[in-house]
Amino acid sequence: MSETPDRTPLPRAFFDRPVLEVAPDLLGRTLVRRSPEGLMELRLTEVEAYAGAIDPGSHAFRGRTARNAVMFGPPGHAYVYFTYGMWHCLNLVCGPEGEASGVLLRAGEFLRGADHARPRRRSAHSDHELAKGPARLATALDIARSLNGTDACAGPEAPLAVLTGTPPTPEEIRSGPRTGVGGEGAPHPWRFWITDDQTVSPYRPHTPRKRRLDSGRPTA
Repeated sequence: MSETPDRTPLPRAFFDRPVLEVAPDLLGRTLVRRSPEGLMELRLTEVEAYAGAIDPGSHAFRGRTARNAVMFGPPGHAYVYFTYGMWHCLNLVCGPEGEASGVLLRAGEFLRGADHARPRRRSAHSDHELAKGPARLATALDIARSLNGTDACAGPEAPLAVLTGTPPTPEEIRSGPRTGVGGEGAPHPWRFWITDDQTVSPYRPHTPRKRRLDSGRPTA
């Protein structure tokens, strides 16, 4: 990246828009994670949109539960869930309160704090792989359910924030089917990524799995 990223925090109004507007507009933005270990910053390179009650792929499709309650709240908050009994995934709630739409953060490029992430991602062969996929992103940034409901618009000392960053040009953005989503939600081209970026995760179609203790998949 040749440009210096804009460090202006994104306001809540940025997230208070339809999910299909917010999702591609998050590409190139800087996700900030303040942890006890130190500061980490990630340029977002891949996301997926989930549209609540009208989207069979969304956790909120069948209504409000204890697990997805944050999705029904104000925009700009983090929805963190545990999947396959192993991994956490990080989403940002968007759209009007009550509509339960959100954007899954799938991948990013470390701009700062990669040294804090490497011990949690020892299987990564390079820094480009530290946050290459939603579970890897959450692991690298030390994201857990304790951050569920965190307000990413709360100010400079919050555990999570999103800065203006350096958005790509429209010509650099690609879209396609969401990873691992089956059924009626499979055809939606609601996965967005920066073309030719090394941190973007490979696309994988839906594969039916046997039900486990927590069978949630990386969707929101």
